[in-house]
Amino acid sequence: MIKRPITGKRLFVLDTNVLMHDPTALFRFDEHDIFLPMVVLEELDRGKKGLSEVSRNVRQVSRFLDELMLQVGDTEAIANGIPLPSVNANGDLPKASGRLFFQTTQMAQDLPKELPGQLADNAILGIVINLQQAKPDTTVTLVSKDINLRIKATVLGIHSEDYYNDKVLDDVDLLYRGSTELSADFWDDLNRLESWTDEGRTFYEIEGDVVQDWYPNQLIFSPGETNSIEAVVRTTDDATANIELIHDFRKESHAIWGITARNREQNFAMNLLMDPEVDFVSLLGQAGTGKTLLTLAAALTQTVEHKRYTEIIMTRVTVPVGEDIGFLPGTEEEKMTPWMGALMDNLEVLNQTEGGEWGRQATNDVLQRWIKIRSLNFMRGRTFLNRFIIIDEAQNLTSKQMKTLVTRAG
Repeated sequence: MIKRPITGKRLFVLDTNVLMHDPTALFRFDEHDIFLPMVVLEELDRGKKGLSEVSRNVRQVSRFLDELMLQVGDTEAIANGIPLPSVNANGDLPKASGRLFFQTTQMAQDLPKELPGQLADNAILGIVINLQQAKPDTTVTLVSKDINLRIKATVLGIHSEDYYNDKVLDDVDLLYRGSTELSADFWDDLNRLESWTDEGRTFYEIEGDVVQDWYPNQLIFSPGETNSIEAVVRTTDDATANIELIHDFRKESHAIWGITARNREQNFAMNLLMDPEVDFVSLLGQAGTGKTLLTLAAALTQTVEHKRYTEIIMTRVTVPVGEDIGFLPGTEEEKMTPWMGALMDNLEVLNQTEGGEWGRQATNDVLQRWIKIRSLNFMRGRTFLNRFIIIDEAQNLTSKQMKTLVTRAG
């Protein structure tokens, strides 16, 4: 078999497992076209039910396809291909380039007798062969995570590739990041700038085109030795915004329960966690970056010292790493204790009381009086008034569980 050089525009035929693996795969092929066989849509329909990650991905694919279908008005437009936006590394959606094609007609399947067409994989192979014959000037490529399917494709002379865009969740690129870096000439581009202080807090009212892309509680910063700034957006109105300089928790004098920020991101997180005007904070980061530690330090400071909250409610989803060890005895809090190892580990870091083992244990007992451990299973119908709620490992929650928890705060 002589391989043709892969040049020019290409047509990618996506296997079902690619979309189950990454719902945004539809937008990852830049200027090239995508073809979805009807059997892929059938498999997606069969896999949409359930609470697993695969089922959620399938439902997201269906929503993407539904939004794309709204762009066209008739079957003729569908046959000509639906324009596809592509997602770059920054999560931006540039001008549409490639097109999405669906199988709209019955295609003959010229397969060997050893590969009956009733199987979904073999049906896809037959469709790819048909497309190769119908488009001899186009490189038709089958994209699949199934190794055996790629092997069969190679045997039949079909060009196949694995799907390499293997980020954990490429939707993260589309998420609101919460902070933005200002350009070097930010101050020169402003139309108006006013400043004032109120109870030791410094505010700026600025006017310019750049503020149109800002949101309330968004953090802005301009690195550098001169004219550097770290602030939070308080209000926005068209081309005008009010911003407030944030505290520098990297200094020992501003430490929270003995904890100081080690970088800009931790400083941003501590400012949001300590801000009584911010009701909901979502922290996203790699393991070991201090998300739980900073949150617990802010919660203890505002509950024990400032008396802003009456107690701390901490919960997490009970998803084991390995095999489940079965039912746990005891009360609700005793059942949740094994799942709260992160809480105990962080309390040990925060509890630096002098006085030896007895002093640390006494302080630990006092701190735990302010902290209540609650299970997700019993959250429905409850209302937490004037509580600091910590949801640990929130990425394991389903959308329904998250909605239930968020609506519990009174």
